[in-house]
Amino acid sequence: MWLSQGSFRGLRETTVPEGVGGLPDRADHDVDYQRLESLLTEERLGSYFRAADGDRTAAFALYEWNIEASAAAVSLSAMVEVVLRNALDREMAILASKKGWSDWLDTAPLGERGRKDVRQARARARRGRKVATRGHVVAELNLGFWRFLMSRRYLTHLWVPALDKAFPGAEGDARTNQRVLEGHVEQINFLRNRAAHHEPIHRRDLLSDLNRAIYVADCIDPVAGRWIRSRETLSDTLARRPDKQDQR
Repeated sequence: MWLSQGSFRGLRETTVPEGVGGLPDRADHDVDYQRLESLLTEERLGSYFRAADGDRTAAFALYEWNIEASAAAVSLSAMVEVVLRNALDREMAILASKKGWSDWLDTAPLGERGRKDVRQARARARRGRKVATRGHVVAELNLGFWRFLMSRRYLTHLWVPALDKAFPGAEGDARTNQRVLEGHVEQINFLRNRAAHHEPIHRRDLLSDLNRAIYVADCIDPVAGRWIRSRETLSDTLARRPDKQDQR
């Protein structure tokens, strides 16, 4: 529902500082990088200065690019995550139905870590809601949970009878698919966590990360793969990298 002007009655009035209301004129705002260096700390900037051979301007250009790359990486991982979790949840629900289980979130033979993740997801889903649906709980389970569900420890009980079917586009046998796909999702999750916590990702092979994400989506459904190809922004960000050093 759109809010009308009258909807804001009773809200505390605040004074907007001059220059905040519109887009800034960047040409009129030179950045004092020497001062900024002390605000961001030497530890935070260390990898950027090393990559730039101590050049402050180049180091900050790389730092700012890392912020853009992180945003693109989080967006990429989010697209993969939603498609992945829905595919895995669907196959687990089918398995539960075949075995006569109730909701697999309650009855699947998960390890203690998995059960803890489900309990915490239920608690988060209930916050601020009168009723937390199953869909709310599934949405609260993070990418790390789904990666863990794909792990080798569940090869016999979950992967072979159910989860392998979530990836009809994968061409290997069930054991090979488990190993390869878990590895890709593990790396996507690692990238997502680094990016979300503002850690350096400029030394990663981000093109390989992009290819991993597309491969996982393609294995689930080519439509998902095409969607990610058409909407991801990481490739454009890589083309704008300010330095030309090899990504190690």
